[in-house]
Amino acid sequence: MKVIILAGGMGTRLAEYTKTIPKPMVTIGKIPIICHIMNIYLKFGFKNYYIALGYKGHIIYNYFSKKKITEKSYTRNNNFFKQLKFSLNGKSCKITFVGTGINTMTGGRVKRFEKLINDDQFMLTYGDGLGNINIKKLINFHKKHGKIVTVTAVRPPARFGVLDIIKETKVRDFREKPQVDKGWINGGFFIFKREFFKLIKGDKTILEKAPLEKAAKKGEMYAFKHKSFWHCMDTKRDRDVLEQFYKKKKFIWAK
Repeated sequence: MKVIILAGGMGTRLAEYTKTIPKPMVTIGKIPIICHIMNIYLKFGFKNYYIALGYKGHIIYNYFSKKKITEKSYTRNNNFFKQLKFSLNGKSCKITFVGTGINTMTGGRVKRFEKLINDDQFMLTYGDGLGNINIKKLINFHKKHGKIVTVTAVRPPARFGVLDIIKETKVRDFREKPQVDKGWINGGFFIFKREFFKLIKGDKTILEKAPLEKAAKKGEMYAFKHKSFWHCMDTKRDRDVLEQFYKKKKFIWAK
């Protein structure tokens, strides 16, 4: 199963860093957070990544290009892509870089993969969140309920999309960024069936609005409850918190 990482946003709330580099390149322990995210999947054997580039995307590409084993360019459906093979923690991995536009919304970035990824299902996460997610259990959960969307539900820090969960894991409602009032939030680490692409209209579609709201209302979204470590890097304070975790416990998100 392929892994898409959304890495194109401007990260305006982390302006101390993102004036010069894209958010996924902000480091934790001198390592870009995007590499930490890949390591979460790599631990479970997933080595095929698709990076949705946007704001200062060339910096992400250049970073991995310096580590490349092989490189190739190709065109599919009139779109141009670059693909690198490189070593991550001693394991051979592959990244396909996909330019998804500077001003494209999160849903629009996902839509860009509709003609590129032909698999029946795929994984997706944001380029700024870390957690010791058990990807194997996440996949088994997704296969068991058989619906279009699985979202990983995590405990707040407060300020993210609230999930109204009934019957333990079925999501009845999805609301983005109100004041947290329930105790479970959208932590990324999604699995989607291909049918999800039909819920996205185009570049201006916000993933966390109409597409996920519709999936929830149709009963096509289930939540994988992750009760252990999760933290995003939305602000400098968040980055500093993750840096402290790295220094004190080292890779708590990959253990």
